[in-house]
Amino acid sequence: MCDHHDILKSNNKDLQSVEKQIDRRNFLKKTSLGLGALALGSLLNTEKAWSTIGNPAASPEDILNNYNKNRLGLPHHLPKAKRIIYLFQSGGPSQMDLFDYKPKLVDMFGQDLPKSVIGKTRLTGMSGSQSTLPIAPSLFNFKQYGESRAWVSELMPHTAEIVDDLCFIKGMQTDQINHTPAINFFQTGHQLPGRPSIGSWLSYGLGSDNENLPTFITLVSKNGKGQPLNASLWGNGFLPTEHQGVQFRSGKDPVLYLNNPDNYDGNDRKKMLEYLGDLNSIQHDAYGDPEIQARMKQYEMAYKMQTSVPEVTDTSDEPDHIFEMYGKDSRNSGTYAANCLMARKLLEKGVKFVQIYHQGWDQHVACPGGLRNQCKKTDQGTAALIKDLKQRGMLDDTLVVWGGEFGRTVYSQGQLTDKNYGRDHHPKAFTMWMAGAGVKPGFTYGETDDFSYNVTKDPVHVHDFHATLLHLFGIDHERLTFKHQGRRFRLTDVHGHVVKDLLT
Repeated sequence: MCDHHDILKSNNKDLQSVEKQIDRRNFLKKTSLGLGALALGSLLNTEKAWSTIGNPAASPEDILNNYNKNRLGLPHHLPKAKRIIYLFQSGGPSQMDLFDYKPKLVDMFGQDLPKSVIGKTRLTGMSGSQSTLPIAPSLFNFKQYGESRAWVSELMPHTAEIVDDLCFIKGMQTDQINHTPAINFFQTGHQLPGRPSIGSWLSYGLGSDNENLPTFITLVSKNGKGQPLNASLWGNGFLPTEHQGVQFRSGKDPVLYLNNPDNYDGNDRKKMLEYLGDLNSIQHDAYGDPEIQARMKQYEMAYKMQTSVPEVTDTSDEPDHIFEMYGKDSRNSGTYAANCLMARKLLEKGVKFVQIYHQGWDQHVACPGGLRNQCKKTDQGTAALIKDLKQRGMLDDTLVVWGGEFGRTVYSQGQLTDKNYGRDHHPKAFTMWMAGAGVKPGFTYGETDDFSYNVTKDPVHVHDFHATLLHLFGIDHERLTFKHQGRRFRLTDVHGHVVKDLLT
């Protein structure tokens, strides 16, 4: 193999020819990129700041001043959250069967939902053509738990044990009524694909706490059924490509194309990357395209992940009592419970954002049986994650989010019987919860009417949810922007406000 200096010399003539074609505009662009690159060395000194938080004599101003603010001037204010696990329940869990207890509905079984309740609500084509919309009370028993006396369905006995750590939001609202635009809206702030996801915005704004693993990692429960998921949900959109989420899969190859091909030992991989870096430096100097550097960062990360990924995805060293806490599925790689355990390990290694997707919450028919199945798969793992983070002292600076893209209707889609019903999509009122860093524990915010159909107190829109999430990370959602095609974009578009009543 020839020396990389020979490669540079052989390309020098071509490089001079290219440089002659660079006009004043490209020169200024290239220079500004160079200045921006120098600023990359000023990333968050989070360990210094978080150690200051532990000092009772330190004022909020002292703590914030201990951050070496990064190239974007972040954080804007003192953060409460250092990392996040987002447990996305794809399909739309039925709020009145899980958390939003509506006992008055029992006496209204089979009655047509009053038009005064429906108002001008948009209905889907799946139930909008029904001659009647019969009220379907939940088949499941509810009880109050903990000091907070939160109502929880019998379907979630493990979640019932942790209600005093949870902050329920019962007045969630979204603009979207169908799955794909609704999931896009929750994950990117826009109904159409192509915008950066929440994790990508956090990666772009705050950088990484681990040089050997991605800032943003996605886990999807294996053998999932229901609405399809696509990589744009954890994509970087128009942000630099190093900020896209990396999907970890179950099995022997957690990350695609990471392992060496057959009959290649990889001993010269580092030298190959050095040669490639030299060539890309020539290209970048000539054209100033930031994506060239972004691609090199991805190559370098892939090289580092060849060592770091096998270590972090190996759970064989976990003690038996941890597996017992998460449930028997936690020993089966790729299940929801196993992914919850994996998420905790990733956070311990410095990963900032872990997104877990679990499909199957779309119960248009046979809702009671479908819910039993979903809760059996997810309830224990979810509760164990909260308990595990708490016992390790991580919940104080880790934000955990649970919820889907919308809720379900109080009326039955299709035939209603005394033992079965279906529920259609409902964007106007549904339940999510948050736990951990900076949110009020044992707290319920928002109320719905007797039909769990309209929010009657303290609505929270998706844009408000995003603004609040960013606020917990020390980010003013109106100031974290990226200029693309002549416009400055942000996660919350031109909307959203921080819901301060949710915060400690």
